[in-house]
Amino acid sequence: MVNDSEWWGQTDADDLRNGGSAFAIEVDGQIAGWLGFDEENDPDYRFASLDITLAPAYQDKGLGPEALRAVIDWLVAKGHHRFTIDPAAHNHRAITAYEKVGFRRVGRLRNYERGRDGSWHDGLLMDLLAEDL
Repeated sequence: MVNDSEWWGQTDADDLRNGGSAFAIEVDGQIAGWLGFDEENDPDYRFASLDITLAPAYQDKGLGPEALRAVIDWLVAKGHHRFTIDPAAHNHRAITAYEKVGFRRVGRLRNYERGRDGSWHDGLLMDLLAEDL
């Protein structure tokens, strides 16, 4: 079993406390990652924001895009038409994976998140419309 303290970010738990929901990503009976989402259900702004993390042993195997597509399909069936995700601007691996799903770059979020070293880092806002799938 993967020790979640080695790769599970505190932000993920914060998202759940703030009203989000999450799925575990399981591979061969092992927890490989986490996919969280938060829904805006106002009919005039309906969308879902997504967040995903995978244990290092499960990265670069196509699991992230596969999990994102599955959850997006489920959310489309629930009536959502737009999705956002906001990786760190320097996280090229994640950005490439999200673009494979169909996410597009919308804009840079300056000083968006604080890194482990205490300094602020930019984020990248990306979105995807159901019609882009």
